[in-house]
Amino acid sequence: MTDPPTNLSNAAAIEKLGAARDKIRKQLSQVIVGQDHVIEELLIALFSQGHALLEGVPGLAKTLLISTLSRALSLSFSRIQFTPDLMPADITGTDIIEENKTTGSREVRFLEGPLFSNVILADEINRTPPKTQAALLEAMQERQITVGRVRHELSAPFFVLATQNPIEQEGTYPLPEAQQDRFMFKIYVEYPSFEEEVEIARRTTGSFSDQIEPVLSAAEILELQQLVREVPVSDHIIRYTTSLVRQTRVGKEGTPDFVSDQVSWGAGPRAVQFLIVGAKARALLTGRTHVSTDDIASLAKPVLRHRMVLNFAAESEGITADSVIEKILSVTPTREDELTRDERFQKIFAS
Repeated sequence: MTDPPTNLSNAAAIEKLGAARDKIRKQLSQVIVGQDHVIEELLIALFSQGHALLEGVPGLAKTLLISTLSRALSLSFSRIQFTPDLMPADITGTDIIEENKTTGSREVRFLEGPLFSNVILADEINRTPPKTQAALLEAMQERQITVGRVRHELSAPFFVLATQNPIEQEGTYPLPEAQQDRFMFKIYVEYPSFEEEVEIARRTTGSFSDQIEPVLSAAEILELQQLVREVPVSDHIIRYTTSLVRQTRVGKEGTPDFVSDQVSWGAGPRAVQFLIVGAKARALLTGRTHVSTDDIASLAKPVLRHRMVLNFAAESEGITADSVIEKILSVTPTREDELTRDERFQKIFAS
């Protein structure tokens, strides 16, 4: 392993990220009850410069969580309610002709759309046609949009959070696999526990008011995002992550039999990249300057679940992507000597 970069040797920088996490959680707890794993994965995605897809039934405060997070981070926020008649220009912006009152001449001016904000909530993204869904692709990947022949840079940091409802599929447009792959995480938002729901009822039916105080500025977030990239990763961790992802691919040597029986399509190289970067962010958020296999394993489900396509046989038996990922984790050696010694994994690395 190489020596840590100079910035990482500064304990103050690492303490700053940990303190920021605690402050953000404290601010969010004024409005959001529970959902600890959702908040943790959102913060990891934010500091990893990734985007997240949130899936959950209506009424679980997905929109409220995202808008509160933007307030706690001093970031500009735009909510886009995706509908069947939404057009690409409605989110990217468009050129307009307006009259110059001084000269009387007409000039072309670009009118910015809601994508020109730091935090974008793409609400119910599966309710709009693919043409409008695809308008997000360039923005998410390149941090820019193109209108006509002119490219417009987007604000930094840029964070897209999309939501979708899993129980209403009539009249919706499921996201293509290529677009789902642009999201670093797919996060499941679950029902609250009994005590959490009691607290939600208590807060939302009384005269409760929140006072969200900004924790980080845009410049500080960019600094912390760069800090995450500087975390060193050993060759062992990279090999472990690669072997984990390669086992999702059907038809490759070394793929477990249960994957071949249940999966139609596996994850690509972007999954390896997101797992490693996310693990770096998770390590720093917990006060560590090194990445462990536990960091990789803890992020395997949100990174891989939307990059795996199960076949009909698996779906008919009620098998989920998460259960397949759990099996893959259980059969993947975590120790370096096991990775080196195991013949099956040597075949995976060689193929």
